[in-house]
Amino acid sequence: MHGETVKREGETMRYAAILSAAVLALIPLLAWAEQGPSPEELAGKILEETGIKGGLIVHIGCGDGKLTAALGRREGFLVHGLEGDEALVEKAREHIKSLGLYGRVSVDLWRGDRLPYNDNLVNLAVVEADVDLDELMRVLAPQGVAYIKEGEGWRKVVKPRPKEMDEWTHYLHDASNNAVSHDLLVGPPFHIQWVAGPKWTRSHDHLSSISVVVSSGGRIFYIQDEAPRASVAYPPKWFLVARDAFSGVLLWKRPVGPWEGHLRGFRSGPADLARRLVAVGDRVYVTLGYGAPVTALDAATGEILKVYEGTEGACEIVYDDGVLYVIAGTVDPEEAAQAAARPFGPRPPTRMKRLMAIEAETGRILWTKHDEDTYEIMPTALAVSNGRVYIENTKEVICLDAKSGEVIWRSSRPISLRRPAWSTPTLVVCDGVVLSADRAAPKEAKGGRVEWIVTSRGGDAPPGELIAFSAETGERLWSCPCREGYNSPVDVLVIRGLVWTGNLVRARDPGITAARDLKTGEIKKQRPPDSKFYTIGMGHHRCHRNRATDRYIITGRAGVEFIDIETGRAIPSHWVRGACQYGVLPCNGLLYVPQHSCACYIEAKLSGFYALAPKRKGWSPIEVDSLGDQLEKGPAYDEVVGGWLEGGETEGDWPTYRGDPSRSGYTRSAVPLQLVQLWSKKIGGRLTAPVAAGGRVFVASIDTHTLYALDAASGEVLWSYTAGGRIDSPPTIYKGLVIFGCADGWVYCLRASDGELVWRFRAAPEDRRIVAYDQLESVWPVHGSVLVVNDALYFAAGRSSFLDGGIYLYKLDPVTGERLAARRIDSRDPKTGEEPRGVIKGTDMPGALPDVLSSDGESIFMRHLAFDLDCRPRKERIPHLFSPAGFLDDSWWHRTYWIIGTKMKAGWGGWWRVGNVEHSGRLLVLDGENVYGYGRTRYGNLLHIGLGNTRYQLFCASRQLMPPQIKTKGRRRVERSRVRYLWTRRVPVIVRAMILADKTLFIAGPPDILDMSDPAAPIEGRRGGVLRAVSASTGETLAEYQLKSPPVFDGMIAARGKLFISLMNGEVVCLGAGR
Repeated sequence: MHGETVKREGETMRYAAILSAAVLALIPLLAWAEQGPSPEELAGKILEETGIKGGLIVHIGCGDGKLTAALGRREGFLVHGLEGDEALVEKAREHIKSLGLYGRVSVDLWRGDRLPYNDNLVNLAVVEADVDLDELMRVLAPQGVAYIKEGEGWRKVVKPRPKEMDEWTHYLHDASNNAVSHDLLVGPPFHIQWVAGPKWTRSHDHLSSISVVVSSGGRIFYIQDEAPRASVAYPPKWFLVARDAFSGVLLWKRPVGPWEGHLRGFRSGPADLARRLVAVGDRVYVTLGYGAPVTALDAATGEILKVYEGTEGACEIVYDDGVLYVIAGTVDPEEAAQAAARPFGPRPPTRMKRLMAIEAETGRILWTKHDEDTYEIMPTALAVSNGRVYIENTKEVICLDAKSGEVIWRSSRPISLRRPAWSTPTLVVCDGVVLSADRAAPKEAKGGRVEWIVTSRGGDAPPGELIAFSAETGERLWSCPCREGYNSPVDVLVIRGLVWTGNLVRARDPGITAARDLKTGEIKKQRPPDSKFYTIGMGHHRCHRNRATDRYIITGRAGVEFIDIETGRAIPSHWVRGACQYGVLPCNGLLYVPQHSCACYIEAKLSGFYALAPKRKGWSPIEVDSLGDQLEKGPAYDEVVGGWLEGGETEGDWPTYRGDPSRSGYTRSAVPLQLVQLWSKKIGGRLTAPVAAGGRVFVASIDTHTLYALDAASGEVLWSYTAGGRIDSPPTIYKGLVIFGCADGWVYCLRASDGELVWRFRAAPEDRRIVAYDQLESVWPVHGSVLVVNDALYFAAGRSSFLDGGIYLYKLDPVTGERLAARRIDSRDPKTGEEPRGVIKGTDMPGALPDVLSSDGESIFMRHLAFDLDCRPRKERIPHLFSPAGFLDDSWWHRTYWIIGTKMKAGWGGWWRVGNVEHSGRLLVLDGENVYGYGRTRYGNLLHIGLGNTRYQLFCASRQLMPPQIKTKGRRRVERSRVRYLWTRRVPVIVRAMILADKTLFIAGPPDILDMSDPAAPIEGRRGGVLRAVSASTGETLAEYQLKSPPVFDGMIAARGKLFISLMNGEVVCLGAGR
């Protein structure tokens, strides 16, 4: 091993230097009683001594896994064991499985001296093996702890938090409202740090599913609607969620509600929604619902510590120097009655506001101000700095003494009273100056009650004025023009003594281009318009405020753009987009990008809650020619390669995902209409779809990383194999071999007869793990379902062509594992390492996202992209079946669907076009002549299942499209549908699985029923399932059967006259002709 190891006796100069730079605490060795503690006792002692209360624990040298399991018994932890002995790895896995913990706790083989984790990821490393200290410090998160076994005791080493790293405790950074982080480590996104779900917010057309995100103490907190994405009509499920800021591990979550109406129109406010959550140190302050009081929670556990009496009706919270400043109020009865008539619509605004100062530790009310000064405090117009409180109402900016609440000064600042509900003044306090920016007020404005207009109309941003006041006296210092953003208040960012504001509502607008002296208003710095540096593409700015750090202004004109304040240069990332109405969060050295609901740049843009890191110093992508030896031979390798292979799969088998390389979902093998359940096998957990060949059925338990082989006749488990990460889709069976990809970045080949390893191939360019969707995965995962075409094996590893060097596409010999071809798909400019210039075309851009691959025998397809059989890109467009969201995306988000074509159009004006013209649906099945599908009757903006007349239908259509037909509507040219429907049917089933077996279409899913007491029950699997046989030629129902549970998405197959279905309850069932 290179360098010094922590178990080596004697500390060298190298070791001492590392300690001086990275160790905050070094405690004496901790001795135990002679008999030694139990694993549970030791785990408890480790957590007590280290003070780690949640996050990612890595146990290095985990042995039999008993301590590993004990560490993972507590909520709020994800635990990963590393062990160099394969026999001990298997023993540890079996032990953890026996406790029902596997997945949240897992073990993998440690293949070398390098730890397989991202930088700054691990919260606690329990070390019982030789580890290079440099390497240990690399993977520890700031404030992470290494607990190192030394003899009979343990040593504690703490990694310090860099001084250049900042938090973001309030919606607008801190109590001053200056949305500028002092974090010097945040930079343009280049690497993934972690990712969490759901992939999408619920609806583009309604209230954002993300209300606010803040961060403190190495954790992030956010309020999110977690109701099913399948329909925005389902009632909301709001939660306050806590995650570790560096690993993304879920720490806890707590229900929130009632909340703002989730069917409120998009980008329509309310402006104060994000002001209900603050995190400072080890405390979280929040209103857990509309009308609720302020509550203090333990940041580590979510436990309620205090409810602040007298704060009922709180709508804004600010914290400064141990004091909570709370704005609370009441609801106008008439406005409340109007809102009650619109369930889940806009809630009435808070009126008759009062401002309270409360001692955070005790709950003692220090003072309350409830008068004409506070009744109409404008949303977000409360700031605190240097012992003073600043508020802005409809006619004045007012300064109060923070200790007493007494008025120190007031300055006239009348505002417009009739305004969109998102529009509010921006009030910032910095270095002795108060900045107030707002749209222009009518000359006769004299204060009064605000008339809030709830509208989704975009771009209503008239000219305004930014006024600077003395924080000491209220004297007006200077003013300049300003302008609101696109359905967001004016951006006022004070960076290093300069005030940045700008004009960036529409694409033609220049951006934030001028910086003024904070004290005088004199322009001190100017930069060129954004269009000099990149093609904006989007017609308008995103619907949220912008933020900044001391190095960059971070805008959201089309995606995320970093503007270097020293050089003025802008670095765009159209493939990243923040949450509607909120945006992104720059702190902890990372860029946090919550979920969005946009279909712009859909073929390249990330979806999910991402934490993204800037480019690491000295990092460069690993080229294909430098990947080294990626193949590991297993015990069965010599026998298989030496000539032993089972016979090929028969025509009646279903050997791969959706039956064949084209992913058609069709088999010529007939299944009888009179069916009985032949067997049922409980596997447990989330299951993949099954595949079947050679008298065996193969299915994976996704979250326990385990592939099962079942006897097709009886359902008996023949063998199982546990890999190093999730297996998200079924394997491919080829000549008696079982081949599958894994989220650990490897591809595995097993012998079908006994599950013995033949070979495994490291598809990831290096072994580097992150936390993805609450488990450890490779930075470059591989989908479970690999592709075999013309006796060659294909798969892709990666997450985005813009992240971590891109996506690696491979061609292998499926028997030997030998690499035959490979390509790195990287969409960055090879010279600059940035997004290329000149590639943005409106809301479209080139890029790649991974998926289960498909093929027509001549080309390989990955979503919309096509490659030849040697992994070279093909320029010609070849129609094929694909999903812009990926085949495995089961969310049914309203702006995606499956397509038979070459490309999905993007953006507000494009995402629905292909769906209305070509073959599309939630599920599609193809035979030689026809397309069978389950999809919407119409696609369009503001059209949602469950709202209005849009509904699902089952259909059959000719594969041959009709010639294009254009009709004119006013000035618009609209293309008519080219689909020639042969029949359509409404069915009382939400079709989540569909196959065509000879001439019978089998559909399965939950019943399409409405239970007002639990509307989401069917889609979430609580109302059983229905299996229906339908005539492929007429759509007539031929038979129907009840299922104990709905199928998993796309989880039904037909093989040798039988149906095999993976159910949501963790069972696999087999139906066939009665004996």
